[in-house]
Amino acid sequence: MQVRVLKLKKEIKLPQYQHNGDSCVDLINAGEDVLIKPFSRQLIPTGLKVSIPEGYELQVRPRSGLAIKKGITVLNTPGTIDSGYRGEICAIMYNSSNETVEIKSGERIAQMALCKVEKINWEEVEDLDQTVRSEGGFGSTGTHS
Repeated sequence: MQVRVLKLKKEIKLPQYQHNGDSCVDLINAGEDVLIKPFSRQLIPTGLKVSIPEGYELQVRPRSGLAIKKGITVLNTPGTIDSGYRGEICAIMYNSSNETVEIKSGERIAQMALCKVEKINWEEVEDLDQTVRSEGGFGSTGTHS
């Protein structure tokens, strides 16, 4: 699918898939180097604006390498970017570690996927169909020894 993108700086590269079969493209820090203190968050710009087709959303997700190596994740995972939004894509990065972490300009900070969105037509009913699980949730399946 072709998606229109506006780069806010000429030197920024278009998002790319790193390997065949990848579902996400990497996003970079298009701003200055930034320090994220322990247990704090920072909004980091990507330098991209996107024209998302109607019926789709972009989802910003953490990178597993940053999460395991530095304790950095995307705070509102997944971050949803609606098809009507035309502002710069930014990522809310969170430092879950005990150390201050530096995110350098140009560093890969998150990944992004284009996802189809189905619209819901709600039907109000008096009762719902029964299932084996019923209302069991939040650990209701227990643990097995």
